[in-house]
Amino acid sequence: MTKTLTFAATHFTVAFGVAYLLTGSFAISGAMALAEPLTNTVTYHFHDKAWARLLARTPLRHVELAKTATFALCHFTVAFGLGWLLTGSVALAGLLALVEPVANTFAYFAHEKLWARRGGRSSALPA
Repeated sequence: MTKTLTFAATHFTVAFGVAYLLTGSFAISGAMALAEPLTNTVTYHFHDKAWARLLARTPLRHVELAKTATFALCHFTVAFGLGWLLTGSVALAGLLALVEPVANTFAYFAHEKLWARRGGRSSALPA
């Protein structure tokens, strides 16, 4: 659970910063920073569990890259949906959905690498 919580804190910070840079609105940034990381933290938990089950059966090389790619797709979908809901603009939602997940994808990769170094291949363990 610690891994999930550290990911949530990182994600919250990135989500608020990107939303504020793109909208200039504390209200939208705050809402995005609360809703998007919360939704993605739940997604992350189940994503990590699914990868743990897969890796228990089939060890893979470069697992952090594969996990990052699949989570990026999940993340884009969540960011677009919430961006559209919060702004009412498909264009702004699309921009948020491109920029915020890219920033968080780099943060995710770094997070996975840190956890892998911290406890062996802990990225394959349940969060």
